[in-house]
Amino acid sequence: MNQIARLRRFRPRRHPRYKGPSFNRIVPNLMTMAGLCAGLTSMRFALEGRFGSAAAAITAAAIIDGLDGRLARLLNATSRFGAEFDSLSDFLCFGVAPGFTLYLWSLQKMGAYGYTPCLMFAVCMALRLARFNAAIDGAPKPAYSYNFFTGVPAPAGAGLVLFPLFLGLEAKALGLDRLLAFTQSPLFNAVMLIGIAVLLVSTLPVWSFKNFRVPSKYVLPLLLGTGFYVALLIADPWAALAAGGLIYLGMIPLSVRSFGRLRLAAETMRDDAEAPLSQESH
Repeated sequence: MNQIARLRRFRPRRHPRYKGPSFNRIVPNLMTMAGLCAGLTSMRFALEGRFGSAAAAITAAAIIDGLDGRLARLLNATSRFGAEFDSLSDFLCFGVAPGFTLYLWSLQKMGAYGYTPCLMFAVCMALRLARFNAAIDGAPKPAYSYNFFTGVPAPAGAGLVLFPLFLGLEAKALGLDRLLAFTQSPLFNAVMLIGIAVLLVSTLPVWSFKNFRVPSKYVLPLLLGTGFYVALLIADPWAALAAGGLIYLGMIPLSVRSFGRLRLAAETMRDDAEAPLSQESH
């Protein structure tokens, strides 16, 4: 009996098993939380007049937003909670913070009228995100449309609407007082906010780049161009971000044309497939 008791004493203890998700499934939500904190911090920087830091914080939130969803799919950690949390974070970071920053940068000179474009931008961002969430549970889309967003996505909209701030910070760094005064013009900032708000809720097809296939002959130029842009982003970030906004705007007509070609090709294939069936019925 003493020997049995001695063996029981040295038996390895079993560690208790806790119920709950694994850490890998929480990582994407932690990244979303970090992006949300970045958006909130940008508003604090804007209140303090540190507009460069505010723009950098919103840019960091956009980068995090681009990574958390891909990481969730990579780790097989997608969930309804994560999707809703991501949308709430996007509304704050890309719907509220940019307009708030531009209001303090320029639009407060217009008083109550300067608040209207900010309000319109935030409302359109909320509608755009709600439409995106509703489409998740909606009817399946045609195969050719999966590479396109409906309207400008939230992070891109925030980057585009901050174009006056990016350009103004570059003008300030270069000592271009006239250009700086233009970027702080309330009319210019109001036009940007309203114009991008319309693009958010529009039905324009915009490339998503999630499953975008690059032809082999364009791979090397794409890599070289990306390397050049990263080098410019490190050397002169405000000029690079302003140029990136212009490039993105220039790509919207190209994406609309690409969507139209794909839809026409799909409709032609469908008509060709239905033609023999209709002939057999007659």
